[in-house]
Amino acid sequence: MEHQMMIDRRHDALGDLRIIPDEILCGILEFLSARDLARLSCVSSVMYTLCNEEPLWMSLCLRDGGQLQYKGSWKKTTLHQQNLFTALEISREKPLQFAGFNSLFLYLRWYRRFTTLDGFSFDSGALERKKELTVEEFRSQYDGKSPVLLTELAEAWPARNKWTKDQLLLNHGEVAFRLSQRSSKKITMKLKDYFSYMELQHDEDPLYIFDDKFGEAAPTLLEDYSVPHLFQEDFFDVLDPDQRPPFRWLIIGPERSGASWHVDPALTSAWNTLLLGRKRWALYPPGRVPIGVTVHVNEDDGDVNIDGPSSLQWWLEIYPKLADHDKPIECTQLPGETIFVPSGWWHCVLNLETTIAVTQNFANASNFEYVCLDMSPGHCHKGVCRAGLLALKDNAYPDTKNGAPIDAGVMNHLDMTRKGKRLKISEGGKDGHKHDNNSNGIKGSSEIYNKLQNKDFLYSIDFLAKFLEKDRDHYTSVWSPSNIIGPREMRQWLHRLWVLKPAMRQLIWQGACLALNVDKWSNCAMEICAYHNLPSPLDEEKFPVGTGSNPVFLVSDHVVKICIEGGLESSVHGLGTELEFYNLLQKTRSPLINHVPEVVASGLVIDENGAYKPLSWDGRGVPDVLADYKLVEGECGRDEFSLGVWSKKKLELKSPGSISPSKIFPYIIIRRCRGDIFAHIRDTLPRDDVLHLASFLGEQLRNLHLLPVPPLRYGIKYKINDMSLIGCPNGLSDVSEKPTANVFKEVSPKGFSIPPEWELIVAALSRRKENLKERLSQWGYPIPSSLIDKVEEYIPNDLALLFNLSEEKNTFNGYNASPTWIHSDIMDDNVIIESCTHASSFDGTTSDPRTTVNGTPDACNVERSPRNWTPTHILDFSDLTIGDPLYDLIPIHLDIFRGDVYLLKQFLESYKLPLTRILNSVPSYVSVENWKKLKRISYRAMCYCILHEENVLGAIFSLWDELRKAESWEKVEEVVWGELNNYKCSG
Repeated sequence: MEHQMMIDRRHDALGDLRIIPDEILCGILEFLSARDLARLSCVSSVMYTLCNEEPLWMSLCLRDGGQLQYKGSWKKTTLHQQNLFTALEISREKPLQFAGFNSLFLYLRWYRRFTTLDGFSFDSGALERKKELTVEEFRSQYDGKSPVLLTELAEAWPARNKWTKDQLLLNHGEVAFRLSQRSSKKITMKLKDYFSYMELQHDEDPLYIFDDKFGEAAPTLLEDYSVPHLFQEDFFDVLDPDQRPPFRWLIIGPERSGASWHVDPALTSAWNTLLLGRKRWALYPPGRVPIGVTVHVNEDDGDVNIDGPSSLQWWLEIYPKLADHDKPIECTQLPGETIFVPSGWWHCVLNLETTIAVTQNFANASNFEYVCLDMSPGHCHKGVCRAGLLALKDNAYPDTKNGAPIDAGVMNHLDMTRKGKRLKISEGGKDGHKHDNNSNGIKGSSEIYNKLQNKDFLYSIDFLAKFLEKDRDHYTSVWSPSNIIGPREMRQWLHRLWVLKPAMRQLIWQGACLALNVDKWSNCAMEICAYHNLPSPLDEEKFPVGTGSNPVFLVSDHVVKICIEGGLESSVHGLGTELEFYNLLQKTRSPLINHVPEVVASGLVIDENGAYKPLSWDGRGVPDVLADYKLVEGECGRDEFSLGVWSKKKLELKSPGSISPSKIFPYIIIRRCRGDIFAHIRDTLPRDDVLHLASFLGEQLRNLHLLPVPPLRYGIKYKINDMSLIGCPNGLSDVSEKPTANVFKEVSPKGFSIPPEWELIVAALSRRKENLKERLSQWGYPIPSSLIDKVEEYIPNDLALLFNLSEEKNTFNGYNASPTWIHSDIMDDNVIIESCTHASSFDGTTSDPRTTVNGTPDACNVERSPRNWTPTHILDFSDLTIGDPLYDLIPIHLDIFRGDVYLLKQFLESYKLPLTRILNSVPSYVSVENWKKLKRISYRAMCYCILHEENVLGAIFSLWDELRKAESWEKVEEVVWGELNNYKCSG
């Protein structure tokens, strides 16, 4: 018997897999389904043990997100969640036991699950405790400088008495709160179920409530506390509640739960007030990465990820091995105490018992520039902000004190690999010994920091800003997805601060220079104004407005837009197309001309080493300054719009490349429209005024879509059948015989052709169809993963089918012989609304020139009923293109109408143009069933949403929460676009 106990069961039970460490085997098992785990557990005794580990089933259960109800074990919870739990499982609850299998990895994990934290007795720690501080004392001694533990700030809060387990359960037991766990999915539990889970669980990293929407879920909780007087200043309060990034959290967690090592997002500061229990805090100053932690910074977009052990694991396994000089600043927080964590400080929290707390992050005068810096595009400065000079290669430290230039490509120390395009900052144990959880470590913390002491790392904005990539343009560069707000929201935030906090404009300007290069574009706008004899921008006018990707300045009665989005080639084509469009409006005398801004001037501005030289350009021909860029193939006439819409359409089909910094920027100056954009006043408009807006948009879209489309000419060589150019199956014989496997098995006949105009459009759509699932997966939440898996079955293999082609006649079968102009970006910030108290009369008899077009009344201006506001203009035609008019309904319905079907019906009543194709016959290569699908206007609209270059699906699943549980794309199509199938053209 004794001999049998000494036998290692692992060798025979795992076979060749025995060479794989247990931690890797357990990691692999997390990719399997519940059914696969059940099958694998039958293979051997060791597999049975590994496949029944609670942490494994916890990971499996949390994979799909949703609302949880804990059943006493994670395996039971998972089986119940997937409707796999039966009476058979109940009869086999007692697990099997096997001798002769020992695993240090599993033992340590088991120990962390069942250990208690009684040994962490209260101690004062190294962190200062302060009873009373004035705002002046706090700002001078601690704000932006050092953490501090503050007592008695919350003594008057109702939460001191009301935020107990019993009271919260009584008042909010049925409310579902969001849980924090390492999962990309939203996980919630009702509070009563969560409290039950806390009593039953033995997890090594327990779930804890960490909900930034608790104020919306349980509004009365916001009445139980107030922001302490020391932290009242918050620059994000200029944003509307639904626009500001997450900033406040309710935190409830059991013993052993907590937050692993991290730096707060965007280098904001935070305060955290404890109402119940005890918390253990550990903190390191900025730039000092805790031992056991690895920082990853993506070189492409600056996204920052931090890998490290759980809070409990760090305290149990790493902390005891630290030398005294390597230990963090520590404290035990007691009920009623508030801890302040300054910008950039690393911190880790361990709940010593059940705790309830509330916390808020904020941006104020002391950290504002750091927040702007952190959200700036690029990666080098992000690494330095979090890891100090460890983010630079060994022996490659620039002389930053003397202002020497810094190589933005210089990163990290010896263990960094460039191949993965991610810098890794990691440390081993003291004296070079590696910890088991950090095999990448190379040197002890004290050794590294002793080495760097003479390098003068400073957590100062002047020092850190030197690590910005100077050639990167912050308006056009890809922003990090880990930023707390996107670039559009950032531009809106900074502009609001500029307008609403005039006393702090110097600070705001400094932050905006870091985030937006605002000084560069303001100087550029001033030179453009001087060149065209326009007034110089006033102080309040030198800051760009709007949320778009191009700097826009309001100067007196004019709007100056500098076109930089997408790089030189894209921006030049955008302006060329816009100028071609305005010229067409004049030639055709379209009624739309009364509802678009008047063009005052246009041209190119050249950056000559920081000095800006403007040149006029009306869109015709190719300016000499652009000749060397070879933007157009073939000969171009000087009076032709060679860089117009068809050249722009061809540009869509080129393989995207990196956007190189440009020294030439197109610009356009238009007359400033009176009124306000719809986005600013939409919530104050009466329903009748919004209905009138829908009619206005229908009429103006009708005018836009009736404009003649320029022919494919201008001497440009369009290589429509060049596979390397368009990558499209239509018209390409060697591709058309290789369909993608999905519901549309039919493929158009070999040699099938369609008009060149439509072939370019189909080719552009086909380009977006490439790697479709991968792109939707990257967008992720709230797009359901189950629908992403089905998307290729829903989209037709041959996208030309969307436009009704007929093989029998080898011709295009549709209402329009050619595609139409489309704006493609009519959103709530591109529509001007004017107060009727200030607007001219629109009763059809006024002498106001805007009410007539060459003496003919403009139908959209005929007064139907008294209104408070009336729409007057549509803005921003820089995204103009050629395509299916149905495409224009996407931003209108989702952004302006926000899915309101009655507004969509009102729009269609005024639009009066066909949205469907005339179906003469069913092509022989398409089944009747699929042809019925293709006939639905709603189907075509849904396909455009899926193939859209922007994350339109994210907007759809945000507007219609119930669709996140939809089982098919047909259901989504019906809810969002079903009304289109009832549309009968009356024009």
